[in-house]
Amino acid sequence: MQTEWKNKKRPIKCELYHDNFQNYKRYAIKPAQLVIADIPYNLGANAYGSNPVWYEGGDNKNGESKLAGSNFFRGDDNFNIAEFMHFCNKLVKKEPKAKNQAGAMIVFCAFEQIAMVQEYGKRHGFANSYPLIFCKKSSSQVLKANMKIVGACEYAVVLYRNKLPKFRNGVQQDGNGKNIRGTGKMIKNWVEWETDTKKEIEKIHPTQKPVATLKKLIEIFTDPGDVVIDPCAGSGATLRAARELGRHSYGFECNPEFYKPAIEKMLVEVEDNKPEQIDMLEML
Repeated sequence: MQTEWKNKKRPIKCELYHDNFQNYKRYAIKPAQLVIADIPYNLGANAYGSNPVWYEGGDNKNGESKLAGSNFFRGDDNFNIAEFMHFCNKLVKKEPKAKNQAGAMIVFCAFEQIAMVQEYGKRHGFANSYPLIFCKKSSSQVLKANMKIVGACEYAVVLYRNKLPKFRNGVQQDGNGKNIRGTGKMIKNWVEWETDTKKEIEKIHPTQKPVATLKKLIEIFTDPGDVVIDPCAGSGATLRAARELGRHSYGFECNPEFYKPAIEKMLVEVEDNKPEQIDMLEML
């Protein structure tokens, strides 16, 4: 059984399916201008190894917590990236004739996975790629702070076929890719990691990406009204970011541990806007 979340009265579609992205055809989703995915880091049972939540109350004097020696989520050890890339290539829209309109894919991954993501991207239609580095103001590896230089970066890879993907750096263009107004600004391959406040965005998933950072990426690679797809939606943060920017968004999440709170907390309408009733449609 699959479940769909949809706010019928909202002109911008925002739908999260309790299903595998391999079944995308049954939902008649339009091809995406941008696919954003956060693949498993394959950390296995050491997923929380450098994070204080490994211990009760974040203090190693209290002994290990229930998260010690556990994975972030099911499937972390057996993620099939070849199959994943094969389907993601189908999710991204075909290259148009017009310049600066092609689709792209952004994959968040561990530093050690960058070369693998690029290689499998090439095998499955994404001939070109380049990395992105996100700089954080702090590190989660506090338990190792007195042992080594700790990591304070996140990494992602931008994948595209042959034509450079749509790029919006402050310049507005017509349908033929001609600049019509605005002054472009240089966007570097290192980006500030903008965080969400706990009051506005609740933490649902252990590797949840900030809505603020996702919005920055969506603004660069899409226009209002474009389609954004997250095949491994997790907390639904990508869909939330796209919806707030006026982009249609679709996501897939198999794990009910994340799907349910994503529906109830991440994608619920803001109270100040008089939330309309969320429609839960069960599909056989």
